[in-house]
Amino acid sequence: MKFMLIMRSSAAAKEAYENADFAEIISAMGAYNGSLLKAGVLLAGEGLADDLEDAFVIDFSEETPIVTDGPYGEVHELFNGFCVLQVSSKEEAVQWASRAPLGAGSKLEVRRVTEMADFAEFADNEYLKKEETWREEVGQP
Repeated sequence: MKFMLIMRSSAAAKEAYENADFAEIISAMGAYNGSLLKAGVLLAGEGLADDLEDAFVIDFSEETPIVTDGPYGEVHELFNGFCVLQVSSKEEAVQWASRAPLGAGSKLEVRRVTEMADFAEFADNEYLKKEETWREEVGQP
């Protein structure tokens, strides 16, 4: 099973982060990521830039999509980074997520990533078949 851990921070967490030793933050997250890698459960992970200058939203409410600058909602709704884990169960995902070195005011939203088996009733769909091939081509499980 795949789970995505989405890192979110409150205003208080952002303030604490700004006053913290950044080298310690990097070391703690690096050690956590290292443990995920060593256990063989980390598939992907990235932090997201705090600088929203390059952020944009595409709204598909109209016939022609509308592109606007900035985040999609209030700044407190933004997420700071993510990682994707391949684990055997929801319980294992909970265990790994609970070890994340995040401070007070931070939250991890954990969501199961859909898999091909979730779409079994559409197994004959040409694009689902193509997706399986595409995943193999890029080495993605």
